[in-house]
Amino acid sequence: MSDRTLLRVADLRIAYRTGAGSVDALRGVTIEVARGEVVALVGESGSGKSTLAHAVIGLLGESARIVSGTVEFDGERVDPENEKALRRLRGARIGLVPQDPGLSLNPVLRVGDQVAEALLVHRLADRRGATLQALDLLDEVGLDRPEVRARQYPHELSGGQRQRVLIAIALACGPELIIADEPTSALDATVARQVLDRLAERIAARGTAVLLITHDLAVAAERADRIVVLEQGEVVESGATAQVLHRPRQPYTQRLLAASPALSPTEFRPVRPRAEAPLLSVRALHKRFHAGAGTITAVDDVEFSLDRGETLALVGESGSGKSTTARIAVRLTDADSGTVTFDGHNLAGVRRNRLRLLRRRFQVVYQNPYASLDPRWDVADIIAEPLRAYGIGNRAARVAELLDQVALPAAFTSRRPAELSGGQRQRVAIARALALRPDLLVLDEPVSALDASVQAQILDLLDSLQAELSLGYLFISHDLAVVRRISDRVAVMRHGRIVETGPTATLFTDPRHPYTRELLAAIPAPGNRIDPLDGKDLTR
Repeated sequence: MSDRTLLRVADLRIAYRTGAGSVDALRGVTIEVARGEVVALVGESGSGKSTLAHAVIGLLGESARIVSGTVEFDGERVDPENEKALRRLRGARIGLVPQDPGLSLNPVLRVGDQVAEALLVHRLADRRGATLQALDLLDEVGLDRPEVRARQYPHELSGGQRQRVLIAIALACGPELIIADEPTSALDATVARQVLDRLAERIAARGTAVLLITHDLAVAAERADRIVVLEQGEVVESGATAQVLHRPRQPYTQRLLAASPALSPTEFRPVRPRAEAPLLSVRALHKRFHAGAGTITAVDDVEFSLDRGETLALVGESGSGKSTTARIAVRLTDADSGTVTFDGHNLAGVRRNRLRLLRRRFQVVYQNPYASLDPRWDVADIIAEPLRAYGIGNRAARVAELLDQVALPAAFTSRRPAELSGGQRQRVAIARALALRPDLLVLDEPVSALDASVQAQILDLLDSLQAELSLGYLFISHDLAVVRRISDRVAVMRHGRIVETGPTATLFTDPRHPYTRELLAAIPAPGNRIDPLDGKDLTR
């Protein structure tokens, strides 16, 4: 191990105990991270990325067992059994940005107190100093009005805002190593750039190292010095970023790169003629929420329409009002004012039985399928739930038909969500949404938590379902590469207002609003990286 090496994992083997026996999660993994270096760990869901991260700081679950291998930090072996020593490492010298902000923040503590707690636990500030530093950290990671956000609870923030709180906690104590497990998966491009720029500043100023776990290969391409590719618990390829991106040796790496919408962009969809009678139309929507002693305007005079068989993407930074607008559009939340018209029906004036009948025709697919699927039920019960609710018979046959539509084997009917991969769970969520044969799907970040190859599968599935069933999609996303791939039109939201709308090709190639140009400029790109083998610029 060289003097610059900060983290070294040597021949690490980890297995999980399951009802069916022992399952290998890591199979002899060896990696190093030097001081000031960014190493990206990439691979499909289930490849062992998060297991490796948790092993480094002793956060493996009770079912996990280290079979062999070692972890060394700053030249000293990390003992997974020495909890006292691990607590001195966690937060103070090794910061962790967990993947799921919904599960990682304490729901009964204000977010400012949770950021300050890291400083207090490691005795780096007194109560007043920790409170002030927490506000600075929330501001640094891009949260608007940090003094207001600090007084809020996690459930009062959007998913992206909660992710920024976790990043602030990880940065609080100035650690030497930051393990970032999908740190930008819930963030829009501009905020993701701010956060990654902040990490880059730490690297430059303090020599902080980053182990970046990501399914976004464009982020890895832009930010990492080296890339390590994991497949089924094994390192199948590693090397300088430019070399792995442009001269991948393994077919698995080649497939990952080909599946990335940012690194392998598709052609824009052809412009569709607009229908005389849209499927969904919203006009002059307004919505405010109470926050502490004041209010926050979430939706401010929003207007748009959506045709049958069309995909309209709502894009914008976290907290811009995208999800609130979508919830109003399907009457999951009431607007303070404005109208929503679905297939000629004013939803604000529809009550009880008529509303219930209309709700069969629009369904929602959420960002996190693990949270939206009942863990106690098997796949057959989950998909059949809407059919039971509306008293529709012959449910077994319809479940079998739906599984076939989303390309899942019939044998999956007896599995529970915990036994499925992220992509499989999302397919089940889509099947459930299709059960009542709707005309409109609201897709709220449906692929943001999925790796590139599974993303490509789900997007292809949505394309084929739309062509077959003439579905309208209201597609909410912060990932502009995905939006480019799937959308007919794009509406850009900022601070609760739509600032620009247009066909996808027009908006991407000739943006009019400064904020749209800012969003597009923040899309991750490989940058000018030099081939270490022959010195040529690989991006030309």
